[in-house]
Amino acid sequence: MQSFWDRISFYSTISEESSAAWNQIIRKQVYKKGELFLSEGQLPKMVAFVSKGLFSQYYCTAEGDTIIKKFFPENHFVASTGALLKKSSSMFTIRALETSTVFEYNFYSFKELTEKYSDLASLYTKYLEQHWVIEKEPLEISFRHDSAKTRYINFLNTYPMLESRLKQHEIASYLGVTPTQLSRIRAEI
Repeated sequence: MQSFWDRISFYSTISEESSAAWNQIIRKQVYKKGELFLSEGQLPKMVAFVSKGLFSQYYCTAEGDTIIKKFFPENHFVASTGALLKKSSSMFTIRALETSTVFEYNFYSFKELTEKYSDLASLYTKYLEQHWVIEKEPLEISFRHDSAKTRYINFLNTYPMLESRLKQHEIASYLGVTPTQLSRIRAEI
């Protein structure tokens, strides 16, 4: 649980009272490799912090291709955030790629806490700014304008410990290339 609170302190300092209130809604959960945190079409309710393990967020095209949108390794929060905010069905599936230990909580219960505790509201705002603006915009631009080789190099810089934990087709899916194309890119580097 210490890794959770250490990560929270990265965004903001929160009071003992706020921590205690939040701690009351958090539970430890283990997802086995291949187990779903969330299914496409499901109405999400939970957010999880990855203490140990790895998840992927993906969707399937009409042609049956799997497109990985994001990886969630240790010290990342897992959620279908857009669906949570809109209270709508998720457009993504989130699956454990490894047996994973998380600390999860009900998003709507947390939102209630942000109305009661201003320091939690500030933390929530800082989290959204960091991950939904500062990190997301350059990534979106990269996927539209950068070459596959550049996207692969960016992936290695962003997730330096993941390449050995992922299968080639998972990395290729994330990069928007075929496994064969990824092999060629790796050979060039």
